[in-house]
Amino acid sequence: MALRSLSGPSLAPLQGPATHLVVLVHGYGSDGNDLIGLAPHWQQFLPSAHFIAPHAPDPLPGSPGYQWFPISRIDPMEMNRGVESVAATLDHFLDAELVRLQLPPGRLILVGFSQGAMLSLHLGLRRATPPAAVVGLSGVLTAPPPARGDGPPVFLAHGDADDVVPVQAMLMAATMLGA
Repeated sequence: MALRSLSGPSLAPLQGPATHLVVLVHGYGSDGNDLIGLAPHWQQFLPSAHFIAPHAPDPLPGSPGYQWFPISRIDPMEMNRGVESVAATLDHFLDAELVRLQLPPGRLILVGFSQGAMLSLHLGLRRATPPAAVVGLSGVLTAPPPARGDGPPVFLAHGDADDVVPVQAMLMAATMLGA
């Protein structure tokens, strides 16, 4: 499968050259503009971080938003196939941004919402050099994490009023990560 290019809004560090890259990975039917709005609020805690929120590569049919992969139902096996179909594209983007900012791979922070959380968890747990952190908001861990002792710190959160991804998905992810 050919890698597709990604782009999206970004926010430069408040001070000096970037010391970290924070990548905000949006959910199904959204785009990078929805999540880049978090960056100014987080800059007070991460003033030397560069923030970027790429748009998923595929337009969502009948919507102004984008999708990382098509979804017909919330099924872990289907989600895993979708994540695996686009993981290399986002991984290549992450590597290119780290090189552009002259940062080592361990200075990456992945933050994903919903479909973006699925992708962030998948990649963050499998990169050769673990990221500094992975944040999964309202997502699903689509496959058990690889067995390794040096995984990144992971923060999971999920709203109890989410009518798309059940809160049990976050609880199952926490259980799998804890094992």
